[in-house]
Amino acid sequence: MSVDMEGITGLVDRDDVQPGGRDYERGRSMMAEDVNAAIRGAMAAGATEVLVNDAHGPMRNLLPEHLHPAARLVRGKPKNMLMLEGLTAEYDAAVCVGYHSRAGALGVLSHSFMGHEIEDIWLDGRPAGEIGLAHATAAALGVPVVALTGDDAACAEMTAWDESVVTVPVKYARDRFAAELRPAEEARRAIEEAVTAALTPVPKRPAEPEEESTLAVRWQSASVVAVLLGIPGVTATDSRTVRARGPLPALYRQLGVWMRVAASLTNQPPYC
Repeated sequence: MSVDMEGITGLVDRDDVQPGGRDYERGRSMMAEDVNAAIRGAMAAGATEVLVNDAHGPMRNLLPEHLHPAARLVRGKPKNMLMLEGLTAEYDAAVCVGYHSRAGALGVLSHSFMGHEIEDIWLDGRPAGEIGLAHATAAALGVPVVALTGDDAACAEMTAWDESVVTVPVKYARDRFAAELRPAEEARRAIEEAVTAALTPVPKRPAEPEEESTLAVRWQSASVVAVLLGIPGVTATDSRTVRARGPLPALYRQLGVWMRVAASLTNQPPYC
């Protein structure tokens, strides 16, 4: 399970999801409740092993003592595979909990990995965000994404990538920092039931793509591009856009390197 925070039940503002925010402690408790609902759903479907990757911000949001005892937790950073750390071909399925829509979408806390530092991402010419890249990378590893929870914009984005993925809207975006919320108990019951259904029976593995992919990222700052061009295989399409070509798991990992470079140059807050 890859667990982000912006798409968690009840959360709508950066104070809900950023360490030091006035409602962050409540937010991480809400995060644990959504994750535990997904774990219960997986266990009900017969899962014998559940690995949870804390994939939000500092990646130390989930408190181990609040997590369902059936699951193991990957916590902290850096992580070579970012939001998919720990995912290998040995797993039968992946579940995305608390995800959000990509940069530019009118979804709750929408962005792509780095707030306004990343303006756009394209995978093989198709606009993508964290959802699209997670889905495609998991598929390249031979693991299907079977369920996703988040706001209605995130669910729609997932459905556009793969309509077979079971989605659970836990809130309905009114704007980027406002939403109509489902009652928490109702949302978690829906998460649990959806994950059970998505894993019953065990899904078929996707065919691993044989061709290489092209990843392109448009940054807010031209200085990021200037530095990234020092990495072999990285080219520029304009002063603020870089691209690279290769197999998807490797490209996803390389994106993490690009973001570390950008973070060292910009020091911008994640939302603006």
